[in-house]
Amino acid sequence: MVVVEIVIDTSAILAVIAEQPEKADLVTLTRGAILVAPASVHWEIGNAMSAMFKRKAIGIKDALQLLEAYAAIPIRMAEVGLKQAVELSAKLNVYAYDAYILACAINERAPLLTLDGGLRERARELKLDVLEAKSR
Repeated sequence: MVVVEIVIDTSAILAVIAEQPEKADLVTLTRGAILVAPASVHWEIGNAMSAMFKRKAIGIKDALQLLEAYAAIPIRMAEVGLKQAVELSAKLNVYAYDAYILACAINERAPLLTLDGGLRERARELKLDVLEAKSR
């Protein structure tokens, strides 16, 4: 049996834990796979929560439920070199968080699963495999 690894980003994780329309397809795409992400994803989840607080989209009770759902997702955190990420950031004109994800996909030789259109395009520029999730 071949074990497939998939690099997952914050947008896909948030869609799953927040029960977004793409959730069913994301779960299907990742069934049986090992999910991998750079450690920065952990902090990006927290940043997303703070952004939702600022927009008054959620309260602390909702955030804690989302964090509980996030904690239940088995994700292997992979090391990504800062130099590699900074070089990718400069080359592609992206934020470091996106560069960490791209570096992770490169280093792990794994397809990327994201709902972020800009990140998807940068991944394609790098000739990385990108998995597509459909919204319902």
